[in-house]
Amino acid sequence: MMRIFFTFFTLLTCVSGVTVVTQTPELTVDKGNKVTINCNLGSVTDRPARWYKQISGEVPQYVLRFYHAHSPTYGSGFSAPKFTSTSSSKSDYSLIINNVDVRDSAVYYCHTWDSSAGEHVFGQGTKLIVTDSGVSPPVVKILPPSSEDVSSSKVTLVCLINDMSVGFADVSWFVNGNSVTDGVFTGSAEQQPNEKFKLSSYLTIERSEWEKDKDLTCKVTAAGKITNTKIKKSQCN
Repeated sequence: MMRIFFTFFTLLTCVSGVTVVTQTPELTVDKGNKVTINCNLGSVTDRPARWYKQISGEVPQYVLRFYHAHSPTYGSGFSAPKFTSTSSSKSDYSLIINNVDVRDSAVYYCHTWDSSAGEHVFGQGTKLIVTDSGVSPPVVKILPPSSEDVSSSKVTLVCLINDMSVGFADVSWFVNGNSVTDGVFTGSAEQQPNEKFKLSSYLTIERSEWEKDKDLTCKVTAAGKITNTKIKKSQCN
């Protein structure tokens, strides 16, 4: 379902002649504050804006629909005064979330209907990160290459991230303190039975780099908390 949603979103935003819905890519706010997520509907005017919330690994949730001076209509589980909406023009809308909590961390999509093109259109999404000083940092562990890996030309290390309070994290890999992006793949978060999230990230490097006993670091930032975990060949059995 989530894959279908993103395919749908990609197709509609690439159709020639369709309006472009724009949003701020990312916002960070402390727990308990109010956050305003802005959306411009482009060439579309006199049409309502709809908002959707997506937590990684889950189906998007319909938050609300708002049309100028009318009262918002809400999806299941969303209501005022926690969620509300305003508009400053016929194409500029805002989603307002009051007293934000870590559980509000998600990607929020703005949507409209382009009647001239006859298409649904989504914005690129706004990634909302809610930080909380009282939240524990994620638990991070690096798994060394498997025995099969060390006999091939490349090896893969796995960074296991557990007990995240939010459904996404920024994951970075470093070799001897230098940031690397080649050979890095980070999957989508999954919810654990304790309602927290887990995530895996992979680093594939030349076996010769592993044999040189370099420091390999996985850095994870989630809900404003940073965890660094290191590994090197000499530390492994």
